[in-house]
Amino acid sequence: MTSSKPSRPWIKPAAACALVLALGGIGYTAFNQGTPAPNVTFISISGDKISTESLRGKVVMVNFWATSCVTCVKEMPQMVETYNKYKGQGLEFVAVAMQYDPPNYVLNFTETRKLPFKVAIDSAGDIAKQFGDVSLTPTTFVIDKNGKIIKQYVGEPDFPTLHKLLEKELAS
Repeated sequence: MTSSKPSRPWIKPAAACALVLALGGIGYTAFNQGTPAPNVTFISISGDKISTESLRGKVVMVNFWATSCVTCVKEMPQMVETYNKYKGQGLEFVAVAMQYDPPNYVLNFTETRKLPFKVAIDSAGDIAKQFGDVSLTPTTFVIDKNGKIIKQYVGEPDFPTLHKLLEKELAS
């Protein structure tokens, strides 16, 4: 008697997984090939309004993070170091706390770590949605002087590679 089940049941799930990863890679690549950054306005914790439109002509990093995210907390000193290294050359940086992050935690983190860049809270989740429905933290976008997303990092970036990208873009 023969079985109608395949002899290797793992093949189909593996193929499905490969397809999902391939399609995700295509979407990821398409999103990174100069897609215009969404036109959003960040409200900083100090009350300043910063729009992506007003940042045209500058290289911008937008970092989605949370105080409860271990990797976010780990990478933040290097984000500060990166900002301090390149701000004099025109780098702008907006750290966007996720919707679920309690505002008092964000304020405390910002003050105790003396974050030197703009920090905003995405209280309604709208900014994360407009940046491609960001749900994983940290997620960082690098936007060129023309307002186009040129790189997206999910997880901690490789900082030497990020610095090379920033140097190239700031010099252009």
